[in-house]
Amino acid sequence: MIVKSDGRREQYDRQKLLNGIRIACAKRPIAMADVDRLVDRVEEQVMSMGRSEVRSDIIGEAVLRELKDIDLVAYIRFATVYLELKDLNAVRHEIDKLLTSASGR
Repeated sequence: MIVKSDGRREQYDRQKLLNGIRIACAKRPIAMADVDRLVDRVEEQVMSMGRSEVRSDIIGEAVLRELKDIDLVAYIRFATVYLELKDLNAVRHEIDKLLTSASGR
């Protein structure tokens, strides 16, 4: 079960997660097989926790970590929705964080 930020609980739906990630990766040089493997890795991380209920933010953060390593544009697209970035300043702040972390690698 997934516990949403408002406290609602819903069944985990792999297809819903895949669709959200596919939208973020649209028109990017990312193979759909890579997206499927990304979801597999996120599911493995969640399953390894051994819990029957997992907060949705744990899944969202895992997706962001994976996207950060694959494609930064897809990361920003996903983050815009997941982190509820409300305006260009919020998006710019997230981009600045990415650029700072990328330059530190």
